[in-house]
Amino acid sequence: MEFQKDNTFITGRMKSMTYAFQGAKKLITTEHSIMVQFSLGIVMTIAGFYFGISKTEWLFQTLAIGLVLSVEGLNTAIEKIADFIHPNYHEKIGFIKDIAAGAVFFAAMTAIVIGLIIYVPIFF
Repeated sequence: MEFQKDNTFITGRMKSMTYAFQGAKKLITTEHSIMVQFSLGIVMTIAGFYFGISKTEWLFQTLAIGLVLSVEGLNTAIEKIADFIHPNYHEKIGFIKDIAAGAVFFAAMTAIVIGLIIYVPIFF
């Protein structure tokens, strides 16, 4: 049986959303780095409600959480593709994986700075 793409607007988008939710579920339930980042996102969301952060702070915090989870997901995809293509250690594959991990580092550092800007004044 040949796979046929659904080009209709409504059902095509619904299928795309289904695949996206399945991918998010796989990330959250199978990848330890995503589990950690997702848990931190939940903690920060609870902290936002507890400390009553402003609408603008919510926007930045939500963006930071989404940024980290998105980049972490892309990093995981890159690692999975690299491992599939070349399961054994290879210097160039290692270089590619390091670059993807570096992108996660930048996103995480940005999120930390945003968190510090929001929460340090609350404590001091």
